Amino acid sequence: MNDDRWLADTRTSYDTVAVSYADQVRDAVTTMPYLRGALALFADLVHVAGGGPVADVGCGPGHFTAHLRELGVDAFGIDLSPAMIDVARRDHPGLRFEVGSMTDLDLADASVTGLLASWSLIHVPDDAVPTVLAHFRRVLRPGGPLLLGFHVGEGSTLKTQGYGGHPMNVQVHRRRPDLMAAWLRAAGFTIEAQTLLTPDTPTPTSLLFAHHGPTVR
Repeated sequence: MNDDRWLADTRTSYDTVAVSYADQVRDAVTTMPYLRGALALFADLVHVAGGGPVADVGCGPGHFTAHLRELGVDAFGIDLSPAMIDVARRDHPGLRFEVGSMTDLDLADASVTGLLASWSLIHVPDDAVPTVLAHFRRVLRPGGPLLLGFHVGEGSTLKTQGYGGHPMNVQVHRRRPDLMAAWLRAAGFTIEAQTLLTPDTPTPTSLLFAHHGPTVR
């Protein structure tokens, strides 16, 4: 798949659904206790690592970014969709949000203590994932925690409509947890923990904790 095409399709799709998407996910943290617990654990890991800036990559409307700030984390958000960033700035004034792509992450080397990518890798094709993870490792400080959320399964489907019935044109990629873990190890991460959420639903999800570099304990 042409890099520019899938990126452009993803950007346009989420520009189209930004407001409706924000309305649907606004209460996700309060209604999903296991997700809330995972974010609290991630925040604790950031504090143990010494604190500092944390990037929420693929932040969408910024609901996770804002929750991390409530947990005392110096979080900021990055998203491919300018309309999503507009919504994030509207809903969370005073927080830092910027437009950017995880395939060419515009952050300095070792500039963040932690990195969150919550269901933002699901539109990245397999051949681009190693590039994305290499950027994640590059910008993370040694020992810094990484939290990934992704859909579990195999294969991809084309999403043509969503979030209020608006038109979309994005591939949704499902991955096996062992495959995601292998990609992370190849990029220089150490896997800390992994959990499966909503296993009895048609689309289970996984949360994977890792850190930059080898095991230190």
